[in-house]
Amino acid sequence: MKALQLFLVISLALMVSAAGAADGLIVVKSPYSAKDTMDRFETVVKDRGLNVFARINHAAGASKIGKSLRPTEVIIFGNPQGGTPFMECAQTVGIDLPLKTLVWQDASSQVWLGYNDPEFLAKRHGVADCPVVGKLGKALAGMTEAALQ
Repeated sequence: MKALQLFLVISLALMVSAAGAADGLIVVKSPYSAKDTMDRFETVVKDRGLNVFARINHAAGASKIGKSLRPTEVIIFGNPQGGTPFMECAQTVGIDLPLKTLVWQDASSQVWLGYNDPEFLAKRHGVADCPVVGKLGKALAGMTEAALQ
């Protein structure tokens, strides 16, 4: 009986974590509103000398066609110093660059910040051993942590 209970608990935990994030997406809870989270993240990106190429407000876009969408924004950012070495490992990585971060509010009003895991991207493009991947992962984690402090 205890084995069955343990199996059910583990199975439920796996389903919840699988339902919470897409493959290769690192997701972190934010204590701030969606707008404040994105504003804070954008400030960190700029403070670190990265280029912001675009900030896309999907909720605003939805309202233009008469639809309602909870707060959902994407920021596109980066620089050649990080992206070029990644593309030297595999030029197809260019489809996933510049880097992007998504901020959204879920149905229970929790705000989340998510970004593509560079290790996942490297595997996707067949260059899991690309030396820049670890640096990109640390940079993204550091920017996320700074924005959510």
